[in-house]
Amino acid sequence: MNTGHQKYIPFQPIEKAGRRWPNRQISQAPIWCSVDLRDGNQALVNPMNLQEKLEMFQLLCGIGVKEIEVGFPSASETEYETLRALIDGGLIPDDVAIQVLVQAREHLIRKTFEAIEGAKNVIVHFYNSTSTLQRKVVFRTDMQGIVEIATNGARLIKQLGDAFAARTGARLRYEYSPESYMGTEPENAVWVCREVMKIMEASPANRIILNLPSTVENCMPNQFADLIEDFCDRLPNRESAIISLHPHNDRGTATATAELGLLAGAERLEGTLFGNGERTGNCDMVTVALNMYTQAIDPKLDFGDINRIRDFYERVTKLRVHERHPYAGDLVFTAFSGSHQDAINKGHAWMREHPGDYWEIPYLPLDPADVGRQYEPVVRINSQSGKGGAAFVMEHVFGYRLPKAMHPEFGAAVQRYCEQAGREITPDEILQIFRQEYVNYNGLYRLISYKLSEVIDTDGESAVHFEGRVQRNGDPVVAIEGDGNGPINAACNALNHLGLEGYRFVDYAEHAVGAGADATGVAYIQVESPVGRKLFGVGMSHNINTAAVRGVLCAVNRDLG
Repeated sequence: MNTGHQKYIPFQPIEKAGRRWPNRQISQAPIWCSVDLRDGNQALVNPMNLQEKLEMFQLLCGIGVKEIEVGFPSASETEYETLRALIDGGLIPDDVAIQVLVQAREHLIRKTFEAIEGAKNVIVHFYNSTSTLQRKVVFRTDMQGIVEIATNGARLIKQLGDAFAARTGARLRYEYSPESYMGTEPENAVWVCREVMKIMEASPANRIILNLPSTVENCMPNQFADLIEDFCDRLPNRESAIISLHPHNDRGTATATAELGLLAGAERLEGTLFGNGERTGNCDMVTVALNMYTQAIDPKLDFGDINRIRDFYERVTKLRVHERHPYAGDLVFTAFSGSHQDAINKGHAWMREHPGDYWEIPYLPLDPADVGRQYEPVVRINSQSGKGGAAFVMEHVFGYRLPKAMHPEFGAAVQRYCEQAGREITPDEILQIFRQEYVNYNGLYRLISYKLSEVIDTDGESAVHFEGRVQRNGDPVVAIEGDGNGPINAACNALNHLGLEGYRFVDYAEHAVGAGADATGVAYIQVESPVGRKLFGVGMSHNINTAAVRGVLCAVNRDLG
């Protein structure tokens, strides 16, 4: 029996009665802070170079991120250079705050203020670890010693910050993180933050950012939400603080941790575009933001060209966004399952028939067009696909609106091809199957010419008279004729002259492919054979009557095999 799990100490949730967060809903976007240039970058095997960092900064600004952590300039020469390049190059928009990270240590704090010289809008983010484990094995001190580290750092930062702002006119704000908050006793987390707030003279008009990081995610998201709500309830002068979260993804639940943390009272989120960060990663900003978007909440971030953002991210980080990544993956809007494809197809038909203000497509919580994605890859075809998938591709890629009754017939032809190929097939292959099965079908009979005229039947009613010339497998051309209540019915009746009695017209649909003078009429004709077999024929022509007659002959040829 495996007993290895017994060496781990389980997370101890707090006792909490009267929790309020489960009954809340997210109704507005948080303050977003990107840490792609620091936390995200230090997780890369090959960190971004200076030019890539500058491009990343500009991309984040273009998306709409207003707070961007640019690095740890006092501890890293390359991050110092990045900061200076941004400042000296005038690359920081006036409405964007750069955030600099520093430990609560004197020499690092002093160097940080040297590094931000010339910046107009800065968040100085300082931190020290507070968890029971770090106190025991790293600092070997009690909580009083940890609080002194934080307050000593806070005093120096306040002193240097006041002088810096007075001298330069820059806007300075402060952020404090009790690092490893998740492993810190709730009362001790409040204690250290309360003391820092006093020194920084936080007020409702000058709010400090208190960042509560799940440095190592070690509990379920609902337990984290309890901690955040408890923290907000215990914190004196709560209105003088912005509660920020920095979720890591050790348990794979950073998105849920972020969302439940917002319900519990947090107002700000730190994360990276696609969740990269040390170990298992950070909060994924794309996922959290677009989750809000699908709930009719403006996330205040623009992901209208998600492919461009993803391609840039993959280029500069050398990481790959997974094919099934929410919203951004190559396959995230793709359905192979037949039932999914059928529902998506019916959803598009429903929206055409019932135009309105709301998006109502099964299996697609987000309109792909809203993030710059195309409809072409939404439904892709392999041997698992159903009758609706091929029809969806034909309509949304090529403009052919196959009648619903035709879907099983054409879907079966496509599935046979897929099984023989043993792979996914492309839209062009699907179009080729359609042409071979219907449009270019080489059967026994070929229409040479025809003429339609109006006649009056024995009851005095108007009817259509069909006269045609048909050739069978290179035999002499045969003249046929027949009357009917329309061109299709008359053409079916004319087949009697070929010894093809008993074919009955069942259904008909038509539409144009293309536009203007180049438009081509497409006719879908369903007939019933003398033995009761129903099948379709397709005809195409600039003249819709010609398309219909060709469709009739196509259906007969397909029946005769």
